[in-house]
Amino acid sequence: MDNKVNYLLRLGDNTLILSQQLSQWCGKGPALEEDMALTNVALDLLGQTRMWYEYAAELEGAGRDEDALAYLRDAHEFRNCLLLEQPNGNYADTLVRQFYFDAWHYFLIDGLTRSSDARIGAIAGKSLKEVTYHLRRSGDLIVRLGDGTDVSHARTQAAVDALWMYSGEVFAYDAVDEAMVAAGVAPAAGTLRAQWLAHVSEVLAEATLSMPPADAWMQGGGKQGRHTEHLGYLLAEMQFLQRAYPGATW
Repeated sequence: MDNKVNYLLRLGDNTLILSQQLSQWCGKGPALEEDMALTNVALDLLGQTRMWYEYAAELEGAGRDEDALAYLRDAHEFRNCLLLEQPNGNYADTLVRQFYFDAWHYFLIDGLTRSSDARIGAIAGKSLKEVTYHLRRSGDLIVRLGDGTDVSHARTQAAVDALWMYSGEVFAYDAVDEAMVAAGVAPAAGTLRAQWLAHVSEVLAEATLSMPPADAWMQGGGKQGRHTEHLGYLLAEMQFLQRAYPGATW
């Protein structure tokens, strides 16, 4: 598969899987305002997914469209990072997962606005306002939970610790990522990691939460199609209708 197509699929798979995860909170949020806000974030991510998939399908030239990429690929064909397929758990689990992703996603999208690929730069430019809001929102909520009650602090610290091992995969660049950096399409891993660590450290400190070691061992493999069992269950639910009734339209 062409490196750029692979890279675009990674971007789209990340936002699609997280969007699907967040949509499962619809109607179940801890407060009405939170319920609506999280659903809106899910919709933002879904809109970004469509733009990445549309470009990937055009470059691939295999006759697949955005729906085929979302609904007709099996788990081993998805290239999302493992962090995003981790279970929703309690609300602290969901928000820590969101914060880790949002911090990376903001700095990545900001870097992609200066991409040598004009189409990628345009998509990033259109997405930047959304991801800026996503990061501000999730960071604020981490502070509120961490510096809140004893229960909220304990649950948030537990989530920070448990999900940390999945946070570094986005910075583990392989041949696909490095080809995009060399072509001026994507920002370098070192730059993104430094920005991410600085921001995450600042927010966790304000939240009175302890940050795990920056050099801790990290999980990986999602970008290469090696996933946890959680993704299979998520795709089974998300893809059921299209698989059961191929080509169905409303």
